[in-house]
Amino acid sequence: MNPVWHEIFEAVRSETGVNFSGAVPRSVGGGCINASYVVKSGRPEESIFVKLNDASKIGMFESEFLALEEIAATRTIRVPKPIASGSNHSQAWIAMESIELVSRSDEASQAEMGRRLAMMHRYQSPEGKFGWHRENVIGETPQQNPWTDSWAEFFAQHRLAFQFRLAEKRLGKEMKGATKLIARVPDLLGDHDPEPSLLHGDLWGGNAAFDASSGDPVLFDPATYYGDRETDLAFTEFFGGFGPTFYAAYEEEFPPAPGAADRASLYNLYHVLNHFHLFGGGYGSQARGIVQQLLARKIE
Repeated sequence: MNPVWHEIFEAVRSETGVNFSGAVPRSVGGGCINASYVVKSGRPEESIFVKLNDASKIGMFESEFLALEEIAATRTIRVPKPIASGSNHSQAWIAMESIELVSRSDEASQAEMGRRLAMMHRYQSPEGKFGWHRENVIGETPQQNPWTDSWAEFFAQHRLAFQFRLAEKRLGKEMKGATKLIARVPDLLGDHDPEPSLLHGDLWGGNAAFDASSGDPVLFDPATYYGDRETDLAFTEFFGGFGPTFYAAYEEEFPPAPGAADRASLYNLYHVLNHFHLFGGGYGSQARGIVQQLLARKIE
């Protein structure tokens, strides 16, 4: 067995008292970034979920650990309980509660997911600023989170401008319209003045599910920071997977600000650019199309 497992099991035993010595990790699907495993002790109710990656990724796991803790502390929506993280000379890892996850499309389940997300979004930055206390990642892409007073400045400089620089490296030249769009963000946002809500940060259907036993909504793989809650909602619509009652229940719990639909394409541009950085392909032309649409938009 890979020696890293002995370190993981000892760290988990130290935190929980549960002994996984001799247990055999079972590889499970966990996306394209990490190697993921479920490990069961001798008792059926005792299991952990573990992600492994290169030792250089320890910062990614440390920030995920802190994000899960921060969301859990709100007591609004369930996330896997983080147990420990660490690294050796070759591998980094994070261990957390293992939850059997299922998808649910029934109206009641979708409504509960929307309601609990809205409750989470009511938690605001203790400093009243946008950002987070450290950098983290979205996918494998670094995500800058310096505390910033202005949402327009934060989104323009630390979300779009950063991604446009990554796109320029891939393209070998600046994406057409990038500089103009960054300068235009304050105009596109107008008098929209959101509160800095606690965000999941990467909320597509693949990062939300339900506990198979309790039916509780569960969020995972966060890219957390404090920002405009509309960014989370906009991305839920990008790939789909959330039903009408999800949005209805959310809006009942936390009504949207006027003009939210008009801001969705601006906010989703960040994710399209990130997908272009990670995967290339048609995401580049999709990003260019959104840029041109936003530049052509008339500002009243």
